[in-house]
Amino acid sequence: MESDLSQAFQEELTCFNCMSYRTDPVTISCTHSFCRDCLHLSWEDSQIPVQCPMCREPSQQKDFRTSIVLKKLVSITRQASFMKYLISEENKCVTHKETKGIFCMENSIYLCRLCSDSHDHKGHRHCPIEAAAEDQMERLLQQMTSLWEKIQENQENLEEESRVKSLFIDYLIMREEMIRKEYRKLHAVIWEKKEEHIECMNNEGNRVLKKLRKNEAMMIRKNKQLREMYQELMAMTQEPYVVLLQGLDDMFTRSESMQLSIPRGMKPELSALPITGLTERFSYFKVDISFENVTVFHCKKNLFNIMRRFNFRHQHQDTTVDPDGIYLASWGSRSFISAKYYWELDLKDTWDWAVGVCTNSWFGLEIQTKRLKLRVHSFFFCVKEGNHYSLLTTNPVFCHYIEKPLGQVGVLLDCEAGYLSFLNIAKSSFIYKYPNGTFTDAVWPFFSSGQTKP
Repeated sequence: MESDLSQAFQEELTCFNCMSYRTDPVTISCTHSFCRDCLHLSWEDSQIPVQCPMCREPSQQKDFRTSIVLKKLVSITRQASFMKYLISEENKCVTHKETKGIFCMENSIYLCRLCSDSHDHKGHRHCPIEAAAEDQMERLLQQMTSLWEKIQENQENLEEESRVKSLFIDYLIMREEMIRKEYRKLHAVIWEKKEEHIECMNNEGNRVLKKLRKNEAMMIRKNKQLREMYQELMAMTQEPYVVLLQGLDDMFTRSESMQLSIPRGMKPELSALPITGLTERFSYFKVDISFENVTVFHCKKNLFNIMRRFNFRHQHQDTTVDPDGIYLASWGSRSFISAKYYWELDLKDTWDWAVGVCTNSWFGLEIQTKRLKLRVHSFFFCVKEGNHYSLLTTNPVFCHYIEKPLGQVGVLLDCEAGYLSFLNIAKSSFIYKYPNGTFTDAVWPFFSSGQTKP
């Protein structure tokens, strides 16, 4: 009867997944309990709602608190098994014939009471073997928690790298077609340089792609290594306490070392290759723009933070902005609805800036002022996050993998065709052209930047 009761008790503490004692047990919404680590592996590739491995009932969360009662019961059961070993003949001191119930933390060996008081061990740190075993188990669980966080971080980096690689390939295709169209507007002498320009751009793009793929492969290898290490640690949690106390320092050292070298995502970038005669062609339509209307954005509620959240939402970076910073937005004193216009804006040393046009139509992001309600329509943004910059255009939001303009940016507005183009003046390089028919309403030239308070 007692044997049957003991067996039934052990079965209640056994995880359905690994068929061993539940390590760091958690109870999910359907009341079934599992090892936390088993659920990590079981649900890793699943989206919420996840399913219970036993009853398949859906759960709206993946993370649960440790079941303290179950954890204590598992600990008592493990210790009871451990005690059988401690009182066995195998664990008696050969010299003093006493049970070795003390653990020497310096030498990681079992000692009897008399040995612990001897000259060889008197100055060492000692503790009861049962307590040492519990401490080692907690240390093992903490190491697994840390390792699992790194596994998730690396997986997110890998997914982001794959996303960037795909976007970069699409960007290369889009940019080649855009550059071809711009060359068609130039005279025959310049037209002959088109293929040379595109070849240089594609060669550079292929080199960047090769680096992206190499970095992606490195992340995949790291994923495999981290998971193998995690499974090795997980297997140790199922070992008897006597095995845990034989020394896991080498395993912990390897785990910690592995966590220090998580590959980071790459930021692909193409050089700003010049197009001869581009600046001169744009300058034919040059006008002076007066930015008389100015408004100030609050630091947390501004266009740049909206773009920042969009572009850096997949990355683990500090998303804070300068608490002493201010953001100024200004738009032209008059709107344009016909003909072509070109103007240039000095970006100076601002950390965030945006150039483009705004409209009073119902498209884009809203700009609230006391006198006028305008909406961001077609903008070229530069936003800073940590030590990185990203270049984006709106309507729709699109990331550009090109060299950041320094100095001035040129803006060409063609009201008749309904498009906007941007130019890197210092490099005489084409940045981007919105497709024809992007807008049909009157638009105002717009400029916004982040500045540091004196």
